[in-house]
Amino acid sequence: MGIFLWILQAILAAVIGMSGAGKLVRSKDELAEQYPWAHDFSRTTVWLIGVVEIVGAIGLIAPAATGIAPILTPIAAVGLGVFALLAAILHVRRKEGHGVLVVMILFGIAAVIVWGRFGPYGW
Repeated sequence: MGIFLWILQAILAAVIGMSGAGKLVRSKDELAEQYPWAHDFSRTTVWLIGVVEIVGAIGLIAPAATGIAPILTPIAAVGLGVFALLAAILHVRRKEGHGVLVVMILFGIAAVIVWGRFGPYGW
């Protein structure tokens, strides 16, 4: 199960990290093609969302991989889970069913990581 959790952590970190990096380097107009909600937020807000995503992705991997404060790994998963729920609320309000589906899948992955790392397969 430990290997399975590492795989989930890597998948979630890769998806969230790439999403966050895109929000940092692409213009707001470019982002709006992929993320229609980007028009409703300032460039600074979109940038901050990207920063949170990158920090969360790093938090899923670095603490556990280095052995330095590995408790931060499930805490990062909790944070990303809350982030996904907030994103789902945004997508529901905007009637974006596809967006809700994507973030709920990410929430599910984060929830499994939280369960496993805080529970029976913790450090």
